[in-house]
Amino acid sequence: MVMGVSPDGLESHRKFKKKHGLPYNLLVDEGHRLADAFGIWKEKSLYGLKYMGVERTTVIIGRDGRIARIFSKVKIPGHVQAVEEAVRGLG
Repeated sequence: MVMGVSPDGLESHRKFKKKHGLPYNLLVDEGHRLADAFGIWKEKSLYGLKYMGVERTTVIIGRDGRIARIFSKVKIPGHVQAVEEAVRGLG
């Protein structure tokens, strides 16, 4: 199962899902409690301005409910292939 999570609101998720034709659910984490729990709510910087936000991360959770793999500071190129490879490796 694939799920996306972000601190954006429900309407933002709905538009994003429609725009990109995403086949999976997007979870709302407006209070960033899940991001805090995973340690990915971090200080970021854009054009010298500091702000708090989510560090793009992929977490693979095994069937046993344990974290099997974490991809931190995700960059889009090649990421899908790397995740698919990691999931196949779980067997």
